[in-house]
Amino acid sequence: MLRLLSIAFLISLMAGVAMAQAPPAAPHPARPTPPTRDPNSPGYVTARELPDGANAPANADGNFIIGDTHNRAQETSTQEGVPQGTVFEFTMNSAESKIYPGIAREANTFGTVDPADPGKLVVTTSHSAPYTRRVAVYVPKQYVQGAVAPFIVGSDGPDQGLFTVLDNLIAQHRVPVMIAVSVSNGGGDAQGSERGLEYDTMSGLYAEFVEKEVLPLVEAQYHVKLTKDPEGRATMGGSSGGSCALIMAWYHPELYHRVLTYSGTYVNQQWPYNPQTPHGAWEFHEHLIPNSPAKPLRIWMEVGDRDLFNPNIMSDHMHDWVAANENMAKVLAAKGYHYQFIFARNAGHTDRAVKQQTLPEALEYVWQGYPIAGAKN
Repeated sequence: MLRLLSIAFLISLMAGVAMAQAPPAAPHPARPTPPTRDPNSPGYVTARELPDGANAPANADGNFIIGDTHNRAQETSTQEGVPQGTVFEFTMNSAESKIYPGIAREANTFGTVDPADPGKLVVTTSHSAPYTRRVAVYVPKQYVQGAVAPFIVGSDGPDQGLFTVLDNLIAQHRVPVMIAVSVSNGGGDAQGSERGLEYDTMSGLYAEFVEKEVLPLVEAQYHVKLTKDPEGRATMGGSSGGSCALIMAWYHPELYHRVLTYSGTYVNQQWPYNPQTPHGAWEFHEHLIPNSPAKPLRIWMEVGDRDLFNPNIMSDHMHDWVAANENMAKVLAAKGYHYQFIFARNAGHTDRAVKQQTLPEALEYVWQGYPIAGAKN
């Protein structure tokens, strides 16, 4: 089945390149400076304003606004006396992948808007290309060899900040003793790139890639056992890596139940075009979540007041990251999901200071309800 999907994709790619009538690809446009959005704007969700510098409670669902000051959480720094996990790294080559043989968009090109559909981008400069990706594996000091462990899969890795926070939270019995697997993307960004193909495609393919090509290597090379229980499996990421985290769980809820996203790209970024989800990840809040039975997912989301706004040539009204995440909060609430949505003032796209302030609380929220050995009452 995966081979057929790869073949079908290559056929569609070749067909797109061969379109004689397609206009020439435009250069990648510069991103405009995003406006600063007010979390109390009409149409946005009602949210609880927190004192400046404070985080939301780790055990509370709902919508929260954090203030302008983003103090770095103590848990993001190495603490004396806290056991430190071991981080291993290995490299994966595109030639070894049956799922992602590799593509790239030519440098300094982007695409052109389909004149018949402003929500559809035509990319003619994408072609087959090899890649390598780094994978980092964090194994906590407390892991007992042979034990079956919960784990979290992160995008755009390696993520040393995540590993340090896990050292501290595990030692404090605030999250379970878990493995972390940070998987780098295959290169590029947005439509026509390998990263865009992996992260923005609305299908279960990337989750299947992780399941069949990444996790078996992790288990074999580092002698760990990863749980098959979706309650013990989490995904996380920022930007398109954030939408990918939800895509993994949405299309494979039998694999993942816990999702953590910063500045999730819940916008119209999918390529190649798919008529079943014509608006890409915008479909999550436009159709998929409202029109589907609630899935057993627990979701933490963040967006900044200066997050991205229409950073390309498409005028489709589906490229506002703040509106997309606000819409996500609305539909998740309407369907009764366990979710926490953070609107961060004085924050840009995947804002580093915001992540350093909130990641410990976000991880603790995402893992609510999962057994923690030695947890204090």
